[in-house]
Amino acid sequence: MTTETIAGRRPGALRRLWTTLWRPSARYSLAGLLLVGVVAGVVFWGGFNWAMEMTNREEFCVSCHEMKNNVYAEYTGSIHDSNRTGVRATCPDCHVPKEWIHKVVRKIQASNEVLHWALGSINTREKFEEQRPRLANNVWTAMKNTDSRECRNCHNFQTMDVTQQRSRARDRHLNGALQGQTCIDCHKGIAHQLPAGALQAEQKLNETFAKH
Repeated sequence: MTTETIAGRRPGALRRLWTTLWRPSARYSLAGLLLVGVVAGVVFWGGFNWAMEMTNREEFCVSCHEMKNNVYAEYTGSIHDSNRTGVRATCPDCHVPKEWIHKVVRKIQASNEVLHWALGSINTREKFEEQRPRLANNVWTAMKNTDSRECRNCHNFQTMDVTQQRSRARDRHLNGALQGQTCIDCHKGIAHQLPAGALQAEQKLNETFAKH
């Protein structure tokens, strides 16, 4: 059989394969197959979203001792954990986007955190403190890039009643709104301790964003 003959038959073979794949089954009706496909899709989609939401719970976030003994211990008793209104902002409220697309992107990024958990990169307090400046800078940078998107789920310049604020807070919020500042520009170290060299890191971060 010549090469030309094989080449000539190839399109026909591909066409038959395509037809076979999409031909309704002799045993099951097309409507039945479609129904099974829809049900399977709903189950898969529901399972996927259920699993993703399960990882958005505070209990999941602090299930490893790296988080429980470090950042969660610092968060406990902070203004986001306990306050006069009784409204708590938990780990996912601050660190996981609510919009689905952004949430999926964040989950993909979190796979790197799972890798470092497996490697034991911060499994002691000493290792954590050594990595804290880099980890804090990563969070600050992300919040700058998103205009403190997760903070704004609860806090927003447009809905603030500055007349109810103390003069210092009122002046800073009004000035921040005018200058286009974002929450993390002023509110570092609210729920977690500041790393060593935080002032220098903040200055470098601001200089980097000023160039863009």
